[in-house]
Amino acid sequence: MLQIPFIRDHKDRVIANLAKRNIDATDMISEVLDLDEARRSTQAQLDNTLAEANALSKEIGSLFKSGETQKANILKEKSGNLKELSKELSDTLNEKTEALSQLLFKIPNVPNDTVPAGNTEDDNEEVFRAGDIPTLYDGAMPHWELAKKYDIIDFELGNKIAGAGFPVYKGKGARLQRALIAYFLDKNTAAGYTEYQLPHLVNEASGFGTGQLPDKEGQMYHVTADNLYLIPTAEVPGTNIFRDVVLNESELPIGITGYTPCFRREAGSYGAHVRGLNRLHQFDKVEILRVEHPDNSYKALDSMVAHVKTILEDLKLPYRILRLCGGDLGFTSALTFDFEVFSTAQDRWLEISSVSNFETFQANRLKLRFKNKEGKNELAHTLNGSALALPRVLAGILENYQTDKGIVIPEVLVPYTGFSIID
Repeated sequence: MLQIPFIRDHKDRVIANLAKRNIDATDMISEVLDLDEARRSTQAQLDNTLAEANALSKEIGSLFKSGETQKANILKEKSGNLKELSKELSDTLNEKTEALSQLLFKIPNVPNDTVPAGNTEDDNEEVFRAGDIPTLYDGAMPHWELAKKYDIIDFELGNKIAGAGFPVYKGKGARLQRALIAYFLDKNTAAGYTEYQLPHLVNEASGFGTGQLPDKEGQMYHVTADNLYLIPTAEVPGTNIFRDVVLNESELPIGITGYTPCFRREAGSYGAHVRGLNRLHQFDKVEILRVEHPDNSYKALDSMVAHVKTILEDLKLPYRILRLCGGDLGFTSALTFDFEVFSTAQDRWLEISSVSNFETFQANRLKLRFKNKEGKNELAHTLNGSALALPRVLAGILENYQTDKGIVIPEVLVPYTGFSIID
């Protein structure tokens, strides 16, 4: 959620940068400022009325003590009028505050100045590419056919048990999945992230804190009897560790990592591009999260991008990094870099990580603050990234490492799998 003082002080910049999201925010921002002005004016009137009523109450008490009952009774009538006025002002203040909050909930984060304008993923800016795209043997298959050939992932069985988008991993497929999770966690903890095991369901306040609610409730599985939501990413429970927390500046930066299954309804996702592991309703992901001082958050973003690079270089997968354009940027993000791995058998790029800086947007919702050197509370910056999401990494490994003799396991994973080939 944007901060009102920031909007007030940088109105033109806010409107200009939101235009990168293809949003004309002129009227909306003007309405925010008008509502805020009305709210502050009402607050001032209420404060003055309450102060006057308080002073009058003391005066009435003194008059009664001194026996000046007639004067006291006259002032009591005035006090009653002030109480009635203060109630009206309080009701108006609550209405203005709620209307302002509801409007702010609808406004996405302001894109960083480096975010390119654009409408769709076609307008994203490629900023880095590495790795050689392998030349496959004649008869190479996409991963869903390889999964069936080597009996390592059963999509039909998952469909029987739960429905489409819930695959069952078997044998060496399950062990490879477990190996990837362990490897990612080891890489992250070696880089200084503290490992957490997190809940797989969250309450409404947690969904609101990281911006999934009220923006993406249609994409989340809702346990209505308990009003809980299955997590779409470990970002939600992980970041909410710090909800309503005031940190000391000396505690920053904070980095955590965690593995969770993730659940997404992905309503309306159909077609060949979602076959196999390309898009699922349940999938595994290892996340990295950071809480940073505002002065350091973009350096931290660069370090997170560099860290994800090392993982892909260890796996020896061809990949590229995109700076997302305004039209493809997530609601809460100020700047996002997407990592994509090349799926050779499908001849297409598959997104496997998003690394984002949310600046104060989430922290404002979470009331996540730190006490600065002057002893004042200041909003922290939050960041997160996938390190990594498993399904498309696994698809990339199966397709890029396939040979006519079987699927070779990346060397870095062999100590985790206990085998070097799926045949």
